[in-house]
Amino acid sequence: MRSLTFVLFYSMKNSSYTNKLTSYSMLVLLLSILMTGCRSPKEFVYRDFKNFKLDNVGFASTKVKVDLVYYNPNNFGLQLKSTDLDVFIDGNYLGHTTQEFQIGISKLKDFTIPLALDVDMKNVFKNGFATLFNKKVTIKVTGKVKVGKANVFRSFPVNYEGRHTFSM
Repeated sequence: MRSLTFVLFYSMKNSSYTNKLTSYSMLVLLLSILMTGCRSPKEFVYRDFKNFKLDNVGFASTKVKVDLVYYNPNNFGLQLKSTDLDVFIDGNYLGHTTQEFQIGISKLKDFTIPLALDVDMKNVFKNGFATLFNKKVTIKVTGKVKVGKANVFRSFPVNYEGRHTFSM
């Protein structure tokens, strides 16, 4: 970084006015990219879930489909590439989801993530019946998501826990 700055200033000192202007513009562009391009994105804010649907119901496993609504608090858009999440209800393991998709996320707006969760029914039968009759449940989601911009992606940990009203 120092050598690049030295070269730019040196070329400004020993060249014509046009080359000085070009070198100065390059320096300003480089500094602005370094100052704005290296910010880490802020964490998404959970808003709601909708379109809860049971699919392929069975005794061993069931597929649950749900749309999660989040808010992007960043001043720039992003892309969600993949999710790898475990879901717990009141401390009981509910299931796992691993998905690869490309979702565009607009800046400062709500967005929806469609999830398909493979539910381990043996564990639900064993531990979850009491949970289903509670009005408020604690939902915990752990894992990672891959988020990026301009096809440069980075994994971020997910560790969400909150109380939600659940009714059947």
